[in-house]
Amino acid sequence: MSDTIDAIAEIFTWIGFGLGALLAVVALILRLADGTWVRTQGVVDEGPHGRLVRWFDDHAGGVGTAYLTHDQERRIGNAATADVYVRPGRHDRVRLTPGSPAVRAVGLLAAGLLALGVLALVTSLVLLFVRG
Repeated sequence: MSDTIDAIAEIFTWIGFGLGALLAVVALILRLADGTWVRTQGVVDEGPHGRLVRWFDDHAGGVGTAYLTHDQERRIGNAATADVYVRPGRHDRVRLTPGSPAVRAVGLLAAGLLALGVLALVTSLVLLFVRG
């Protein structure tokens, strides 16, 4: 029975550290690919194809316009203005959060797997010292 627990702890250690490190690198690459998003004040307006947000791009100049998704419309509600995040130089994309949900999900999965690896390593070490 103790050999089985040792084997399971060893497998979870390798899976936790291996996949956790790999996903951490993927999360870093996704974060770098996501780029810089800056916060600005957007004006919500009715357009011919639905609600849209307009904003001034202070960094690159110009005025941006982007149609809202259904989820963004629901989150903004009936407000006339909203804090939005835009990419400097891009005048056609907007989001309501500073970070990407995909990057956040991969980062949390990486942290969870690394925590599993640490827990399995501690379990393995405790069992090693308990048995003498």
